[in-house]
Amino acid sequence: MELVIGTKRWSTWSMRPWLAIKRTGLPFTETLVALRQEENRTREAILPHSPSGLVPALKDGEVTVWDSLAICEYLAEKAPQLWPADPEARALARSAAAEMHSGFLALRQECPMALDEPPRRHELTDAAQANVRRIVELWRDMLGRFGGPFLAGEWSIADAFYTPVATRFRTYQVDLGELGDADGAAAAYAERLLTAPEYLEWKRAALAET
Repeated sequence: MELVIGTKRWSTWSMRPWLAIKRTGLPFTETLVALRQEENRTREAILPHSPSGLVPALKDGEVTVWDSLAICEYLAEKAPQLWPADPEARALARSAAAEMHSGFLALRQECPMALDEPPRRHELTDAAQANVRRIVELWRDMLGRFGGPFLAGEWSIADAFYTPVATRFRTYQVDLGELGDADGAAAAYAERLLTAPEYLEWKRAALAET
């Protein structure tokens, strides 16, 4: 398989399926397309790989799968351990991933992923604060329900989807305690995501980009 991704410092959508495929141990090659090129050159560079003109895309023989969630679901057909075996946990993990996939627009816009930037305090708008409160609520509910250490117990695609969020909280110094994380459970979960070997490998490569 070939996974086509964008600049690792910035591309949250690329990070998600990359973390998932690394967790499976399945062999794959990686093709990186530089984002934010001038004169529409980024889209032109992606189009030979992806019909949407966007990254990521996964190529497996004659099959091309685009969109992060679709790629992760394709990988889960090859490696079922990417979702919990328990039906309840699997349903809620899928719900959590889908909510991230389609929501939290204010947080995305105000706090883009920037792995090469030093941490700094950012004052969130009311809309972004509401996004963070919902994320904290979701994390705490699932950690409490399934006992951790990840959202549905063992690591799953849901955790891949929230890893870029954890980077945002670190970069923009978001105080989760002020936004519903009374005992620090959500903050501790974010730290677990950011100390996972797969994430650390991604970050090292991101910081080495030119």
